[in-house]
Amino acid sequence: MKKRALAGLLSGVLSVGIALSGCSSANNSASGDQNKDPEYPTKQIEVIVPFAAGGGTDLTARAVTEYLSEEWDKPVVVVNKPGAGGATGTQAVLKQGSKDGHSVLIQSVSAVSALYAGNNNLPFSMEDQQFLTKLTGEPLAYVVSSDAPYKDINELIEWVKKNPDKLTYASNGPTAIGTFGTIQFMDSIGADFSKARQVATNGAGDALPKVAGGHIKLAVQGISEVSNLVKAGKLKILGIAAPERSPFFPDVPTMEEQGINDIDASQWYGASAPAGTPDYVVEKWETTVDKMLNDPKFIEKLKTINVTPAYEDAEGFAKSVKEETEKYKEIAKEKGLVK
Repeated sequence: MKKRALAGLLSGVLSVGIALSGCSSANNSASGDQNKDPEYPTKQIEVIVPFAAGGGTDLTARAVTEYLSEEWDKPVVVVNKPGAGGATGTQAVLKQGSKDGHSVLIQSVSAVSALYAGNNNLPFSMEDQQFLTKLTGEPLAYVVSSDAPYKDINELIEWVKKNPDKLTYASNGPTAIGTFGTIQFMDSIGADFSKARQVATNGAGDALPKVAGGHIKLAVQGISEVSNLVKAGKLKILGIAAPERSPFFPDVPTMEEQGINDIDASQWYGASAPAGTPDYVVEKWETTVDKMLNDPKFIEKLKTINVTPAYEDAEGFAKSVKEETEKYKEIAKEKGLVK
Protein backbone atom coordinates (compact mmCIF):
# COMPACT_ATOMS: atom_id res chain seq x y z
CA MET A 1 0.00 0.00 0.00
CA LYS A 2 2.82 2.37 0.96
CA LYS A 3 4.70 1.45 -2.23
CA ARG A 4 1.69 2.28 -4.39
CA ALA A 5 1.22 5.63 -2.61
CA LEU A 6 4.91 6.50 -3.07
CA ALA A 7 4.75 5.52 -6.75
CA GLY A 8 1.69 7.75 -7.20
CA LEU A 9 3.44 10.66 -5.50
CA LEU A 10 6.52 10.31 -7.73
CA SER A 11 4.31 10.06 -10.79
CA GLY A 12 2.53 13.26 -9.83
CA VAL A 13 5.78 15.15 -9.28
CA LEU A 14 7.06 13.92 -12.65
CA SER A 15 3.86 15.04 -14.38
CA VAL A 16 4.10 18.49 -12.83
CA GLY A 17 7.74 18.74 -13.94
CA ILE A 18 6.87 17.79 -17.49
CA ALA A 19 4.01 20.27 -17.51
CA LEU A 20 6.25 23.05 -16.19
CA SER A 21 8.91 22.16 -18.72
CA GLY A 22 6.31 22.38 -21.47
CA CYS A 23 5.20 25.79 -20.26
CA SER A 24 8.79 26.98 -20.15
CA SER A 25 9.41 25.79 -23.71
CA ALA A 26 6.23 27.44 -24.89
CA ASN A 27 7.23 30.70 -23.19
CA ASN A 28 10.72 30.56 -24.69
CA SER A 29 9.21 29.91 -28.11
CA ALA A 30 6.80 32.80 -27.71
CA SER A 31 9.64 35.04 -26.51
CA GLY A 32 11.72 34.05 -29.53
CA ASP A 33 8.86 34.88 -31.86
CA GLN A 34 8.47 38.26 -30.19
CA ASN A 35 12.18 39.05 -30.70
CA LYS A 36 12.08 38.13 -34.38
CA ASP A 37 11.87 41.08 -36.78
CA PRO A 38 8.62 41.40 -38.73
CA GLU A 39 8.66 40.41 -42.37
CA TYR A 40 9.58 43.20 -44.83
CA PRO A 41 8.51 44.03 -47.42
CA THR A 42 5.01 42.61 -47.27
CA LYS A 43 3.53 44.46 -50.26
CA GLN A 44 4.45 46.79 -53.09
CA ILE A 45 7.01 49.51 -52.29
CA GLU A 46 6.43 52.88 -53.92
CA VAL A 47 9.66 54.74 -54.68
CA ILE A 48 9.14 58.44 -55.32
CA VAL A 49 11.61 60.26 -57.57
CA PRO A 50 11.10 64.03 -57.04
CA PHE A 51 12.29 64.90 -60.55
CA ALA A 52 11.12 64.32 -64.11
CA ALA A 53 11.74 61.01 -65.86
CA GLY A 54 14.94 60.60 -67.85
CA GLY A 55 17.37 62.30 -65.46
CA GLY A 56 20.10 60.69 -63.40
CA THR A 57 17.93 60.26 -60.30
CA ASP A 58 15.27 58.54 -62.36
CA LEU A 59 17.70 56.23 -64.20
CA THR A 60 19.42 55.24 -60.95
CA ALA A 61 16.09 54.64 -59.22
CA ARG A 62 14.88 52.36 -62.00
CA ALA A 63 18.08 50.29 -61.94
CA VAL A 64 17.88 49.94 -58.14
CA THR A 65 14.17 49.09 -58.02
CA GLU A 66 14.57 46.42 -60.70
CA TYR A 67 17.20 44.73 -58.53
CA LEU A 68 15.16 45.06 -55.32
CA SER A 69 12.03 43.67 -56.95
CA GLU A 70 13.89 40.48 -57.81
CA GLU A 71 15.80 40.29 -54.54
CA TRP A 72 12.76 40.82 -52.30
CA ASP A 73 10.19 39.12 -54.55
CA LYS A 74 7.83 42.08 -54.17
CA PRO A 75 7.07 44.85 -56.68
CA VAL A 76 9.16 48.00 -56.17
CA VAL A 77 7.82 50.71 -58.49
CA VAL A 78 9.05 54.19 -59.42
CA VAL A 79 6.68 57.16 -59.43
CA ASN A 80 7.95 60.56 -60.67
CA LYS A 81 6.64 63.57 -58.73
CA PRO A 82 8.63 66.60 -59.93
CA GLY A 83 8.20 70.18 -58.81
CA ALA A 84 9.55 72.89 -56.50
CA GLY A 85 13.17 71.78 -56.84
CA GLY A 86 12.37 68.32 -55.51
CA ALA A 87 10.23 69.52 -52.61
CA THR A 88 6.93 68.27 -54.07
CA GLY A 89 7.94 64.62 -54.20
CA THR A 90 9.85 64.83 -50.94
CA GLN A 91 6.83 66.22 -49.09
CA ALA A 92 4.63 63.48 -50.55
CA VAL A 93 6.76 60.84 -48.85
CA LEU A 94 7.86 62.57 -45.64
CA LYS A 95 4.43 63.97 -44.78
CA GLN A 96 1.93 61.66 -46.50
CA GLY A 97 3.93 58.44 -46.92
CA SER A 98 3.62 55.38 -44.70
CA LYS A 99 6.24 54.78 -42.02
CA ASP A 100 6.41 51.03 -42.53
CA GLY A 101 9.09 51.06 -45.25
CA HIS A 102 6.71 50.90 -48.18
CA SER A 103 7.05 54.63 -49.00
CA VAL A 104 10.61 55.53 -50.02
CA LEU A 105 12.43 58.39 -51.73
CA ILE A 106 15.33 58.12 -54.12
CA GLN A 107 16.82 61.59 -54.33
CA SER A 108 19.84 63.49 -55.55
CA VAL A 109 21.85 66.11 -53.68
CA SER A 110 19.59 68.81 -55.21
CA ALA A 111 16.53 67.57 -53.32
CA VAL A 112 18.36 67.14 -50.02
CA SER A 113 21.49 69.10 -49.01
CA ALA A 114 21.08 71.82 -51.64
CA LEU A 115 17.34 72.18 -51.02
CA TYR A 116 17.63 72.37 -47.23
CA ALA A 117 20.54 74.84 -47.51
CA GLY A 118 18.55 77.52 -49.26
CA ASN A 119 15.09 77.16 -47.73
CA ASN A 120 13.95 78.00 -44.21
CA ASN A 121 10.25 77.65 -44.98
CA LEU A 122 9.94 74.12 -46.35
CA PRO A 123 6.89 72.13 -45.15
CA PHE A 124 9.31 69.47 -43.86
CA SER A 125 12.73 69.38 -42.22
CA MET A 126 15.72 67.08 -42.06
CA GLU A 127 14.30 65.71 -38.80
CA ASP A 128 11.36 64.34 -40.81
CA GLN A 129 13.75 62.22 -42.87
CA GLN A 130 15.21 58.79 -42.09
CA PHE A 131 18.24 58.29 -44.31
CA LEU A 132 18.51 54.69 -45.48
CA THR A 133 21.62 54.42 -47.63
CA LYS A 134 23.70 56.31 -50.17
CA LEU A 135 23.69 54.61 -53.55
CA THR A 136 26.03 56.37 -55.96
CA GLY A 137 28.33 59.36 -56.35
CA GLU A 138 29.77 61.15 -59.35
CA PRO A 139 31.47 64.38 -60.44
CA LEU A 140 29.78 67.30 -62.15
CA ALA A 141 30.11 67.89 -65.88
CA TYR A 142 29.95 71.37 -67.41
CA VAL A 143 28.02 71.04 -70.65
CA VAL A 144 26.86 73.26 -73.50
CA SER A 145 25.06 72.64 -76.77
CA SER A 146 27.13 70.67 -79.28
CA ASP A 147 27.01 73.59 -81.69
CA ALA A 148 28.03 76.21 -79.10
CA PRO A 149 31.07 78.22 -80.26
CA TYR A 150 33.29 77.14 -77.34
CA LYS A 151 35.74 74.33 -78.00
CA ASP A 152 36.95 74.21 -74.37
CA ILE A 153 36.18 75.65 -70.94
CA ASN A 154 38.62 78.53 -71.35
CA GLU A 155 36.77 79.86 -74.39
CA LEU A 156 33.55 79.76 -72.37
CA ILE A 157 35.32 81.56 -69.52
CA GLU A 158 36.47 84.31 -71.87
CA TRP A 159 32.90 84.80 -73.04
CA VAL A 160 31.44 84.70 -69.50
CA LYS A 161 33.84 87.34 -68.21
CA LYS A 162 32.76 89.68 -71.00
CA ASN A 163 29.05 88.78 -70.81
CA PRO A 164 28.17 87.62 -67.27
CA ASP A 165 24.66 89.03 -67.63
CA LYS A 166 24.06 86.88 -70.73
CA LEU A 167 24.97 83.59 -69.07
CA THR A 168 21.91 81.43 -68.45
CA TYR A 169 22.26 78.21 -66.49
CA ALA A 170 19.85 75.35 -65.79
CA SER A 171 18.96 74.48 -62.22
CA ASN A 172 16.18 72.67 -60.36
CA GLY A 173 15.85 75.65 -58.05
CA PRO A 174 17.60 78.65 -56.49
CA THR A 175 19.71 76.26 -54.43
CA ALA A 176 20.16 73.06 -56.42
CA ILE A 177 23.37 71.37 -57.49
CA GLY A 178 23.28 73.23 -60.82
CA THR A 179 23.29 76.51 -58.90
CA PHE A 180 26.12 75.57 -56.55
CA GLY A 181 28.16 74.17 -59.42
CA THR A 182 27.71 77.44 -61.33
CA ILE A 183 28.55 79.55 -58.26
CA GLN A 184 31.81 77.68 -57.66
CA PHE A 185 32.71 77.91 -61.34
CA MET A 186 32.12 81.67 -61.53
CA ASP A 187 33.86 82.34 -58.22
CA SER A 188 36.90 80.38 -59.35
CA ILE A 189 37.25 82.46 -62.55
CA GLY A 190 36.50 85.79 -60.87
CA ALA A 191 33.15 86.38 -62.58
CA ASP A 192 30.09 87.96 -60.94
CA PHE A 193 27.55 85.21 -60.22
CA SER A 194 24.82 87.70 -59.34
CA LYS A 195 24.61 88.73 -63.00
CA ALA A 196 24.02 85.19 -64.31
CA ARG A 197 20.41 84.12 -64.85
CA GLN A 198 18.96 80.85 -63.62
CA VAL A 199 16.42 78.99 -65.74
CA ALA A 200 14.30 76.79 -63.46
CA THR A 201 13.79 73.21 -64.63
CA ASN A 202 12.33 69.98 -63.25
CA GLY A 203 15.55 67.98 -63.22
CA ALA A 204 18.14 66.97 -65.78
CA GLY A 205 15.57 65.21 -67.95
CA ASP A 206 13.90 68.59 -68.46
CA ALA A 207 17.00 70.81 -68.45
CA LEU A 208 19.40 69.08 -70.80
CA PRO A 209 17.20 69.06 -73.92
CA LYS A 210 16.79 72.82 -73.43
CA VAL A 211 20.58 73.23 -73.30
CA ALA A 212 20.95 71.01 -76.37
CA GLY A 213 18.41 73.18 -78.18
CA GLY A 214 20.31 76.37 -77.32
CA HIS A 215 17.60 77.75 -75.03
CA ILE A 216 19.96 77.65 -72.01
CA LYS A 217 23.71 78.31 -72.27
CA LEU A 218 25.09 76.05 -69.52
CA ALA A 219 24.15 73.01 -67.47
CA VAL A 220 26.11 71.63 -64.55
CA GLN A 221 24.95 68.06 -63.97
CA GLY A 222 26.27 64.65 -62.98
CA ILE A 223 28.13 62.54 -65.55
CA SER A 224 25.33 59.98 -65.72
CA GLU A 225 22.76 62.67 -66.47
CA VAL A 226 24.57 64.21 -69.43
CA SER A 227 25.98 61.03 -70.97
CA ASN A 228 23.12 60.07 -73.30
CA LEU A 229 22.88 63.45 -75.03
CA VAL A 230 26.66 63.76 -75.18
CA LYS A 231 26.92 60.38 -76.91
CA ALA A 232 24.08 61.37 -79.21
CA GLY A 233 26.05 64.44 -80.28
CA LYS A 234 23.55 66.91 -78.80
CA LEU A 235 25.75 68.18 -75.95
CA LYS A 236 29.47 68.56 -75.37
CA ILE A 237 31.33 68.44 -72.09
CA LEU A 238 33.81 71.29 -71.61
CA GLY A 239 35.18 70.04 -68.31
CA ILE A 240 34.59 67.64 -65.43
CA ALA A 241 34.99 68.72 -61.80
CA ALA A 242 37.04 65.81 -60.48
CA PRO A 243 40.67 65.10 -59.48
CA GLU A 244 40.95 62.57 -62.33
CA ARG A 245 39.31 62.11 -65.71
CA SER A 246 36.10 60.14 -65.88
CA PRO A 247 36.47 56.55 -67.11
CA PHE A 248 33.27 57.15 -69.07
CA PHE A 249 34.73 60.15 -70.92
CA PRO A 250 38.52 59.73 -70.77
CA ASP A 251 39.13 62.30 -73.54
CA VAL A 252 37.47 65.13 -71.60
CA PRO A 253 39.90 67.12 -69.41
CA THR A 254 39.13 67.88 -65.80
CA MET A 255 38.46 71.44 -64.69
CA GLU A 256 41.74 71.40 -62.75
CA GLU A 257 43.68 70.43 -65.86
CA GLN A 258 42.30 73.58 -67.44
CA GLY A 259 43.26 75.77 -64.48
CA ILE A 260 39.85 75.86 -62.75
CA ASN A 261 40.22 75.00 -59.08
CA ASP A 262 38.05 75.10 -55.94
CA ILE A 263 35.06 73.22 -57.35
CA ASP A 264 34.09 70.52 -54.88
CA ALA A 265 30.32 70.30 -55.49
CA SER A 266 29.32 66.83 -56.70
CA GLN A 267 26.30 64.70 -57.52
CA TRP A 268 25.00 61.73 -55.54
CA TYR A 269 21.87 59.62 -55.25
CA GLY A 270 20.49 58.00 -52.12
CA ALA A 271 17.42 56.49 -50.50
CA SER A 272 15.44 57.77 -47.54
CA ALA A 273 12.07 57.33 -45.83
CA PRO A 274 9.89 59.15 -43.29
CA ALA A 275 11.29 59.53 -39.78
CA GLY A 276 9.91 56.79 -37.57
CA THR A 277 10.54 54.04 -40.12
CA PRO A 278 11.48 50.93 -38.06
CA ASP A 279 15.11 49.91 -37.54
CA TYR A 280 14.54 46.52 -39.16
CA VAL A 281 13.50 48.29 -42.39
CA VAL A 282 16.60 50.49 -42.31
CA GLU A 283 18.80 47.44 -41.74
CA LYS A 284 17.12 45.57 -44.61
CA TRP A 285 17.91 48.44 -46.97
CA GLU A 286 21.48 48.69 -45.71
CA THR A 287 22.30 45.00 -46.09
CA THR A 288 20.51 44.61 -49.43
CA VAL A 289 22.05 47.72 -51.01
CA ASP A 290 25.50 46.75 -49.75
CA LYS A 291 25.03 43.36 -51.43
CA MET A 292 23.67 45.00 -54.59
CA LEU A 293 26.61 47.39 -54.94
CA ASN A 294 29.01 44.45 -54.69
CA ASP A 295 27.16 42.39 -57.28
CA PRO A 296 29.24 42.30 -60.51
CA LYS A 297 26.10 41.96 -62.63
CA PHE A 298 24.56 45.07 -61.06
CA ILE A 299 27.82 47.01 -61.39
CA GLU A 300 27.74 46.27 -65.11
CA LYS A 301 24.19 47.60 -65.17
CA LEU A 302 25.37 50.84 -63.55
CA LYS A 303 28.12 51.19 -66.14
CA THR A 304 25.54 51.22 -68.92
CA ILE A 305 24.11 54.42 -67.41
CA ASN A 306 27.57 55.81 -66.46
CA VAL A 307 26.92 55.64 -62.73
CA THR A 308 29.51 54.85 -60.05
CA PRO A 309 28.49 52.99 -56.85
CA ALA A 310 29.22 54.81 -53.59
CA TYR A 311 27.70 52.97 -50.62
CA GLU A 312 27.20 54.52 -47.19
CA ASP A 313 25.07 53.04 -44.42
CA ALA A 314 22.27 55.05 -42.80
CA GLU A 315 24.45 56.62 -40.12
CA GLY A 316 27.30 57.56 -42.44
CA PHE A 317 24.91 58.86 -45.09
CA ALA A 318 23.06 61.08 -42.60
CA LYS A 319 26.37 62.47 -41.30
CA SER A 320 27.70 63.35 -44.76
CA VAL A 321 24.39 64.97 -45.77
CA LYS A 322 24.37 67.19 -42.67
CA GLU A 323 27.96 68.27 -43.23
CA GLU A 324 27.29 69.03 -46.89
CA THR A 325 24.14 70.98 -46.00
CA GLU A 326 26.12 73.22 -43.66
CA LYS A 327 28.66 73.93 -46.41
CA TYR A 328 25.93 74.84 -48.89
CA LYS A 329 24.16 76.98 -46.28
CA GLU A 330 27.24 79.16 -46.01
CA ILE A 331 27.41 79.59 -49.79
CA ALA A 332 23.67 80.31 -50.05
CA LYS A 333 23.86 82.91 -47.30
CA GLU A 334 26.91 84.57 -48.88
CA LYS A 335 25.16 84.81 -52.26
CA GLY A 336 21.82 85.94 -50.83
CA LEU A 337 19.95 82.81 -51.92
CA VAL A 338 18.34 81.85 -48.62
CA LYS A 339 14.55 82.15 -48.58
